[in-house]
Amino acid sequence: MATKVNQADRKGKTKNGDLKSIWNRAITPHSEWIEKDDFLDVIYWSRQIVGIFIGIVMGIIPLKGFIAIALFVMINCGIVYLYCTNFQMIDEEAFGGIWEIIKEGFMTSFACFLVTWIVLYTGIHFDDLSMEKLHLSYFWEADY
Repeated sequence: MATKVNQADRKGKTKNGDLKSIWNRAITPHSEWIEKDDFLDVIYWSRQIVGIFIGIVMGIIPLKGFIAIALFVMINCGIVYLYCTNFQMIDEEAFGGIWEIIKEGFMTSFACFLVTWIVLYTGIHFDDLSMEKLHLSYFWEADY
């Protein structure tokens, strides 16, 4: 009975000491990851932060379209790949291969990037967009 409570407690909550330990291992090169899930959690949450940061940068710099999305994918996947192989020097096969690590949290990070990018781009460059629309409507009316 006590074993079930301990397992449920361990799965449901992360103790503060565990969180500190995970954070220390995340910022320390060549750390040993006993629990695979801890390392994948670090990848997942760091990816969300990177996605929001890239969204902020690309929202301020008026990048739009396929170029911005392609840059996001390359930067986001590149950072994760370099972190895993050069900084942590993990054995990719222990985690199911590098592809599994690169996929971890990608779509959620992409969603964070899109929301941040769209909101900032629209908020900062709204006047430019309005003027563009005004010029285009004038252009189309002038042809007829």
